[in-house]
Amino acid sequence: MKIFSPLYRRALQWARHPRAPWYLGGMSFAESSFFPVPPDVMLAPMCLASPAKAWRFAGITTLTSVLGGLFGYAIGHFALDSILPWLQQTSHWATYQSAVAWFERWGVWAVFIAGFSPIPYKVFTLAAGALSMPLVPFILASCVGRGLRFFLVAGLMAWGGARMEAALHRYVDRLGWASVAVAVLAGLWYGLD
Repeated sequence: MKIFSPLYRRALQWARHPRAPWYLGGMSFAESSFFPVPPDVMLAPMCLASPAKAWRFAGITTLTSVLGGLFGYAIGHFALDSILPWLQQTSHWATYQSAVAWFERWGVWAVFIAGFSPIPYKVFTLAAGALSMPLVPFILASCVGRGLRFFLVAGLMAWGGARMEAALHRYVDRLGWASVAVAVLAGLWYGLD
């Protein structure tokens, strides 16, 4: 079933839109505090569509992600009581509790790990604010973690260029279904933990 190929073609069309950097920045900001879709899904096609601008796109994504992380930090610091009932009823509650435990165990490294990995960074921004993590280490860990992640994605896409775009187009459906399978397995594993 080929549902990912048309989505991939559409993403490449959007990536070439003149306002795509603005959309990328907005998506990156929102993802760091409340939006569920990671900016990588827009960053990667934009870097494929315009490899010469890959570093610029990674910079935009990093900057707006850290700003969104600060917004999430502010929500956690000033408004956690308001969103706590909602958070407890979502699938993010267990992740939030894990984030709190991670902060108690690893401190600022938890932000760095969440910033670089596919772990929901937004939950860690809320927890950092709720636990009143010192702001400067939070910003530095966010800049390094998010920057490494987004510049790695941009670099790989720019390096691969047209070859990568053709290969992705050829295998996007297989990769898409494999990602779904991995996400389901990770959800099951995480649910058993």
